[in-house]
Amino acid sequence: MANAQELVEVWRGDRVESVHSGHVVICGPGGEVVDAWGEPGSVIYPRSSCKMIQALPLVESGAADAAGLTPRHLAIACASHQGAAIHTDTVADWLATLGLGEADLRCGSHMPYDRTAADTLVKTDTSPCQYHNNCSGKHSGFLTLNRHLKGGPDYVDIDHPVQRAVHAATAEVTAETSPGYGIDGCSAPNFATTLHGLGRAMAAFACATGSGDARDRAMHRLASAMAAHPEMVAGEGRACTELMKAMGGRAAIKTGAEGVFVAIVPDRKLGIALKIADGGGRAAEAVITAILIRLGVLDPAHPAAMKRLPAVQVNCRGLKVGALRLAEGFR
Repeated sequence: MANAQELVEVWRGDRVESVHSGHVVICGPGGEVVDAWGEPGSVIYPRSSCKMIQALPLVESGAADAAGLTPRHLAIACASHQGAAIHTDTVADWLATLGLGEADLRCGSHMPYDRTAADTLVKTDTSPCQYHNNCSGKHSGFLTLNRHLKGGPDYVDIDHPVQRAVHAATAEVTAETSPGYGIDGCSAPNFATTLHGLGRAMAAFACATGSGDARDRAMHRLASAMAAHPEMVAGEGRACTELMKAMGGRAAIKTGAEGVFVAIVPDRKLGIALKIADGGGRAAEAVITAILIRLGVLDPAHPAAMKRLPAVQVNCRGLKVGALRLAEGFR
């Protein structure tokens, strides 16, 4: 990726062992860039960081209210969850109220990331199902919107009414025409955008008051649901959940594959988007932690923050051998 800036150094002893470069943008209430490192115009796939954008049609269409969805449902609609019982039970119950089930999902299956859930499957020689997919909450949202729109069963197809609605919402909140799309791990289209466009969208979520038009109300509900139910957005041990808990609801944050991270900070009416050029998740977590600390919404001494910055490296004997540090130009 062109013009990436060094952001995070990985130290072992007294030497820099590795360096992560990337791009960061912080956008203000009008979508303007208030601070940036690297190239804000870099075109990226937002991956799972844009799930709150993908959930906008679900809420603003009235489909969420028609289905009686609660803030917990909206939080898991924006989630990349662990596949723990709290997640799979919520998805299964949600779809059952619609008269739907696991076979109606189009996300595919994978082993749950939650250790207890994975161990249970192994011990009982049971295969994972689509409920365990980290995107099953998002897909439950798609199915709920699809029921409202009376679309066909293959709701992940690019020309399906559900994905046309997501495409339109993405273009509107990023204020950009997407240059194309890729197919995400869960089989849904993922629309490319510039990092600035993604940050602009997060700023719009941050400025939503809940008292405006349908888009404003939908943005406010989704961001508030994520901040209020961080356990549904990711899960035990995950950065999204731990950092949101540490901030006590002051911000909603969401990771995406390949080193993407976003944040919605209503206190400051700011949106943040970042992309690590090599896709490194450890660097993305360190950078979002650093920015949230700078904005005054995250205590640097909180264990959830210190776990990611300075992210002390410990070897198999428990010896401290290194740490992650911010690169000089990003300190």
